[in-house]
Amino acid sequence: MKYILIWLLIFVGSILVYRAIVDVQQKQKFESLSFTDFINKLENVDEVKIRGNKIEGSFKDGKAFRTYGLVEWELIKKLYESGVRVNIIPEEKPSILRDILIAWVPTLLIIFLIFSFIRGVERGNARAISFTRSKAKVFVPKKENKITFDDVAGLDEVKQEVKDIIDYLKNPDKFKDFGIRPPKGVIFIGPPGSGKTLLAKAIANEAGVPFFYEVGSSFIELFVGVGSARVRDLFEKARKNAPCIIFIDEIDAVGRGRGTGLGGGHDEREQTLNQLLVELDGIESRGEPIVVIAATNRPDILDSALLRPGRFDRKIYFPLPDLKGRIEILKVHLKRVKADPNIDVEKIAKSIPGFSGADIESMINDAAIMAIREKKNFIDEELLMRARDKMIMGVERKGIYLTEEQKRRIAYHEAGHALVAKIEGPDPIEKVSIIPRGRALGVTLQVPEEDRYIMDKEYLMKKVSVLLGGLVSEELFFNNPSTGAADDIEKSTEIARKMVYEWGMSSLGPIAFKSKEEYIFLGREISRTETISEETARKLDEEVRNIILTCYNRAKTIISDNVDKLHKLAKELFEKETLTAKELDAVLS
Repeated sequence: MKYILIWLLIFVGSILVYRAIVDVQQKQKFESLSFTDFINKLENVDEVKIRGNKIEGSFKDGKAFRTYGLVEWELIKKLYESGVRVNIIPEEKPSILRDILIAWVPTLLIIFLIFSFIRGVERGNARAISFTRSKAKVFVPKKENKITFDDVAGLDEVKQEVKDIIDYLKNPDKFKDFGIRPPKGVIFIGPPGSGKTLLAKAIANEAGVPFFYEVGSSFIELFVGVGSARVRDLFEKARKNAPCIIFIDEIDAVGRGRGTGLGGGHDEREQTLNQLLVELDGIESRGEPIVVIAATNRPDILDSALLRPGRFDRKIYFPLPDLKGRIEILKVHLKRVKADPNIDVEKIAKSIPGFSGADIESMINDAAIMAIREKKNFIDEELLMRARDKMIMGVERKGIYLTEEQKRRIAYHEAGHALVAKIEGPDPIEKVSIIPRGRALGVTLQVPEEDRYIMDKEYLMKKVSVLLGGLVSEELFFNNPSTGAADDIEKSTEIARKMVYEWGMSSLGPIAFKSKEEYIFLGREISRTETISEETARKLDEEVRNIILTCYNRAKTIISDNVDKLHKLAKELFEKETLTAKELDAVLS
């Protein structure tokens, strides 16, 4: 119905615009002339067309005119005597129906549209103003495809922390009788893909209550006031379905600190945030069994009023899964696909440190696609490792053409990385390849033996030495560095800067010189650079340079002392293109 009304409105508007344009063109084409002036200028008239009392024609100089008057035989006689060409057109019979349609139909249609709009507003569900309605998706617990705590692996501590939320949603009266202020607002903080949305759905299913899913950015619109209206509508729907859960994903889109927007206090986002704060207070005052869960990976930019006790007073952190968590996540996702039951899950988990739950699910999905493509009956370890390599290093680009000279340079570059890594040993090498992958022309893959939560200075120095090993190798054997080391230089410089500016690993002592993040789009900047003197800034730059040069010289010493091994390793890489850890050990032994 909505689209029919819209098309009718467009149709009527087009007719009115067309008629207006035609009238303007007609006025521009013909000069309006009084009947008396027409009689006085008969000797200058070239031709006329007469239809009823309308006379149209042109003068001898080419100008067109139009006039109206009583046309009699005397007038026609004068026209002929003046040498005017006369064309008398029979007058059409008047059509009453056509006149009624032209005069009344557009007006009636406009009245009908206005009436329909008013009726919709009165009923409270007008689609004409649907942009003020919340766009939240509602999930009602179902037996089939039900997400439970068993589907959320690797978050045992987090699941333990949210059990009282489930208890409250199931038995709100128990909390009320005990005099406990129930958990009204919970904020999930963690990196993307760590399972925040999945756990929120699991909580709703475990409690057996409806789940309202909304994204923070959906509240923000061009029109001021729409966001706050949608917040009111969302909470109104939630009250009608209480007990329930409202989940607002990426709340930082609407919950940023106030007073920093381009519109000051009248900014649309700030008005929406104010309404959200009011609704959160309303839940507490009314005692409704509604729990609001929000998720973000940017807690540092949230407004302080949003995080105060009584609103989002509980903060739950979602870390990336450790080895045990990755094993559990792998088992959960491998159950959903056809997989070899003999897969060494622990081995796979050890090879993917830093992977989130979403990364692991994507890796298994890629492996399943490879199995179908290669017409295999199930997923095996080899497919999983290939899917992992694809995620870490990118897709193999075997179609790219490299000259012999370019391929040899890449082989020496990766051999330099591998040799320094093998001798320095920050992390074991799993694979070395000179097959272009993603944006890289070669890859040296190192996998930590265990999850690292703390990195000491010596470990970081070794990592920088490995990164610079490729550059050193190129300089020693080609006497001409290339752009292939650009990414290595960038990463090593970043580590060195953090060692000096953030971690106090320099002669300047345990002082943090890091400049805080600058919120350009919030209209403010927070920086410590103003408190650093020019002398200190110069020393900081010197410390970063000293770390880089120390690691560079360390890599240069290692490669210079093992030239024969480097030549042998580069030759093997040039011929085989990829070497595993065992093949690497055989070459270097």
